[in-house]
Amino acid sequence: MPTALEGFIAERIHREGPIPFDAFVDLALYGPGGFFDQARGAGRAGRDFVTSPEVGQLYGALVARAIDGWWRDLGEPDPFLVVDAGAGRGRLVADVLAAAPACAPALRLVLVERSLALREAQRELVALEPVEDALGPVTRVYDDDDDDVVHTLVQGMGPIATSLAELPAVRTTGAVIANELLDNLPFRVVERAGDGWLEVRVGRDDGAFVEVLVPAAEDLTAEADMVACGAAPPGARLPVPSSARELLHACGDALGTGVLAVVDYGATAAELVTRGERGWLRTYREHERGTSPLVAPGEQDITIDLPVEYIVHAAERAGFTLLDDLTQAEWLRSLGVEAMVDEARAAWEARAHIGDLEALRHRSRVSEAAALVDPAGLGAHRVLVFRM
Repeated sequence: MPTALEGFIAERIHREGPIPFDAFVDLALYGPGGFFDQARGAGRAGRDFVTSPEVGQLYGALVARAIDGWWRDLGEPDPFLVVDAGAGRGRLVADVLAAAPACAPALRLVLVERSLALREAQRELVALEPVEDALGPVTRVYDDDDDDVVHTLVQGMGPIATSLAELPAVRTTGAVIANELLDNLPFRVVERAGDGWLEVRVGRDDGAFVEVLVPAAEDLTAEADMVACGAAPPGARLPVPSSARELLHACGDALGTGVLAVVDYGATAAELVTRGERGWLRTYREHERGTSPLVAPGEQDITIDLPVEYIVHAAERAGFTLLDDLTQAEWLRSLGVEAMVDEARAAWEARAHIGDLEALRHRSRVSEAAALVDPAGLGAHRVLVFRM
């Protein structure tokens, strides 16, 4: 028997005809009864997949170092607004706070999470304050270009954390971190035809969701060309991250001056073509690969490898300049993960004969680091750092 969500999607298709793939993914992940609407997602026992913050506290400690570096590079502003876009249950922010970064007195943290259920779960890990306390009090001043900019008045109040369903509507100095978010945003799918592009839409046939190919509209064709970078032969399929592009523009609107860090699955256009749709499009459920994304919407995560050239181009269109393009392993090494591991290993060896909680904590840090820099796993994530 179809679920309420399946019935809702089927009724929309009945009214509108085959719907774009991003509309289907949006409902399957974020709609009523959708995957994230049920508070499913990252974590270990009882969850569906593991992200870097869920490996342990080491990742958050290293991100705290990155935040301190950005803060210093930006002139140590106070307040310093840091947005965790796609914050989930708040694990990353909790670990950043536990690391006590040097910028803490200036730090205003905003956990942005669309899922109401996950926003409610954040209170288990992070002490959240009202939005007006985290983002205010404010006054309006003008910059040299006469653009209206909002600045907070009171300094030294951090760290303060708050939670929102979307990016804050202020322009300020700060940073946005999108950790394994963009791959989970709705995307469209195109197929290269001999004389252009076809769009893969979702229809309904004999009680099942099915693919329907239609000629791609002019605007989608232009975006598909930017994704492909001339690398797609006839028959090749590629994702067009429509919602990721929109988020990057929203980040550009939110930052007057600052840093955007995107950490995610990513590949070049040529690599995506080689991998094929079954390689760059994946589903997950209870830490196992799922079935087709058209099966059981709401019961499994739907994710893609991001087309790196397209993401860089979209960020540049939003006003950002690319500073670094690294693997996660390279990024964490630049933040000092190896020295932290050496310190933890030495502490573990010194206390191994005791076997107390302190010794186990140090041993855990060593294993966490191995997972975070694993070239066959999380270490292969792409880290794109931009400056506004």
